[in-house]
Amino acid sequence: MSGTLISFLGKSQLDSRTGYRTATYRFDPGFVREVPYFGMALTEYLQPARLILVGTAGSMWDVFFERETAGSDEALLGLMDAVSRQDVTEELLAEHAARLSERLDCLVECMVISFARDEAEQADLLGRLAAKLESHEQVTLDVTHAFRHLPMLALVAARYLTRVRGIAVENIYYGALTMEDPATGETPVLRLGGLLRMMDWVDALATYDKDGDYGVFAELLTNDGMEPGRSSLLAKAAYFERTGNPVKARETLTSVFGSVESHGGALGNLFRQELRERISWHRRTSRHEWELELSDAYLERRDYLRAATFLQEAWVSREVFTRKADTNDYKERESAREHGRKTDGKFNILSKLRNAMTHGVRKDDKDKEVQKTLNGENKLRLELAAIRKRLFG
Repeated sequence: MSGTLISFLGKSQLDSRTGYRTATYRFDPGFVREVPYFGMALTEYLQPARLILVGTAGSMWDVFFERETAGSDEALLGLMDAVSRQDVTEELLAEHAARLSERLDCLVECMVISFARDEAEQADLLGRLAAKLESHEQVTLDVTHAFRHLPMLALVAARYLTRVRGIAVENIYYGALTMEDPATGETPVLRLGGLLRMMDWVDALATYDKDGDYGVFAELLTNDGMEPGRSSLLAKAAYFERTGNPVKARETLTSVFGSVESHGGALGNLFRQELRERISWHRRTSRHEWELELSDAYLERRDYLRAATFLQEAWVSREVFTRKADTNDYKERESAREHGRKTDGKFNILSKLRNAMTHGVRKDDKDKEVQKTLNGENKLRLELAAIRKRLFG
């Protein structure tokens, strides 16, 4: 037994005494259970160490515990009265939870929540769920009997718990009663963990668009079925690019691009075009072309140091190329760089800006224009755009 199952309990969908309609839930060919409350079958299936039942003050606590425990008539009557008044408290549920813990041989806790009708109540629910869990705990969510808006909140909760608390949300389960097979009478059990993995890809795209690190896609592609030796090349290429080695980055991207193009995983397929666009700079023919594209991309991300660095290197590469020399030759590049500082005013300013961003602006720096440019983001952005236009059109 391990992990925690969080199962939502809603209001009765039939009359107040019978609760939910009994359904035959098929988890897999060897595990089929006929129950009115999906969470009980899921508990048997997963064997969690802890079960957290979540419901409002008016959820069908009385019907649920009357069926699942052998509580005293007096305790059940008190619970029924509280449900009718929509006044159930966690203290009132503690006795019933303890009995269910004994029957299931796992810790059962009850959590009474609001209807999560607005942003404040929704944020409160996320905070209370987080407070119930330990960092790195493994959690499964069951949204079968929740209010209709709560599955959406559960998806947000899964992302929140993962990102903020480091909690591993293993899966989200839903007993799809409306998808009952008329031939067998069985109700399929949907595993919605794929939605979490889709959100991982969306997060990765956002991360890339912010900092340009396409290495974040490597693990996602591995999880989607790509051979790890191939997917890891993305992380390797990203490392080379971000450490100022676009030549090695391009070589590595070229070797893995075919694998990205042909990958047949479901999520890789869904996000292939977006990923392709984000690493397509390596397909440029000339070194100065791909460095210029990288500079433009980093300027768009407001990564001004890398934007200035790649813009400077693009000019150097083009200058060496026009000399019909090897663009990868260090001496040729330094010669071109020195020539640019002496003969091209805009390139000289670019070099000073890049050096100032790398080493910091010194108090005794005599170049007041560079200092003024670096005093405001908008000034720096406009200056880099103007230099780019002057140097490359």
